[in-house]
Amino acid sequence: MDRQCFHSLCQLLTITGGLRGTRNVLVEEMIAMFLNIVAHHVKNRVIKFDFVRSAETVSRHFHAVLKAITLCHKVLLKKPEPVLEDSIDFRWKWFKNCLGALDGTHIKVNVPKADRPRYRTRKSEITTNVLAVCSQDMQFIYVLSGWEGSAHDGRVLRDAVTKPNGLKVPNGFYYLVDSGYANCPGFLAPFRGQRYHLSSWADGRQPRTAQEFFNMKHASARNVIERTFGLLKIRWKILASPSFYNIATQRRIINACCLLHNFIRKEMEEDPAESEIDNLMLGENTEDDVDNITAVDPTDEWTQFRNDMAVDMFNTWRST
Repeated sequence: MDRQCFHSLCQLLTITGGLRGTRNVLVEEMIAMFLNIVAHHVKNRVIKFDFVRSAETVSRHFHAVLKAITLCHKVLLKKPEPVLEDSIDFRWKWFKNCLGALDGTHIKVNVPKADRPRYRTRKSEITTNVLAVCSQDMQFIYVLSGWEGSAHDGRVLRDAVTKPNGLKVPNGFYYLVDSGYANCPGFLAPFRGQRYHLSSWADGRQPRTAQEFFNMKHASARNVIERTFGLLKIRWKILASPSFYNIATQRRIINACCLLHNFIRKEMEEDPAESEIDNLMLGENTEDDVDNITAVDPTDEWTQFRNDMAVDMFNTWRST
């Protein structure tokens, strides 16, 4: 982040997060220490020498800033905005009333030896399964971290939807998901058994069926969540390898990094880390709304909705 963005962050955490400096350490220094740790994944003893502070001081202020960022989640999380009927975005115009994209990612963590079997993935890595929802402009709408790496994505999604303060999906709206999730009301998945990944169309081949065209456009739009995850891990190196904090703190750090990602996207006109994504790649909502989706189960109506959408998209494309 640039200097102006940094000072805006200090102001936000002071006013909204309740962060207060001490007699010897200003708010700006507290936040600078925190950002150094999460951005470069350095240990407290490195910050101790860089800032000429005791290890206890560094640790105490790190947790104070972490708490302040968490308290700003209502301000920093993006409010979902559906794709409008008159949208001209070439990626999203096909998906009216879509709120964004949803997916899960694995982040390496340190856990007690007794808990490692539950956090071990099929690749034998110790991770936490993080479910996230992002908007069309690569900002996080909802983040659920803390699930064991062995947990199936569908199980994590079901937990997110059924939580009292979990993911809210109003009826009539939906998120794009990959084939690892069920195609059900509120969550639009691609057709299985059909070409899907963008690399399948890199050679200039054109879709021959409505299902293939739907999958091509679905992959193009849903790619936003993959880019968002990539940007998050490039910006915050603490997410690239296991940290030395306990699992509860690691979970809060993941959420804080997502919130800081949103803040930078809002405050800076150009995101300097986005160019690195181009080289690598070819929220909590507490409102009580009874008209939200409360189950993650496939239905005949939703299957027909996807089929009708695919046919309409294919016919529109062929007529242009």
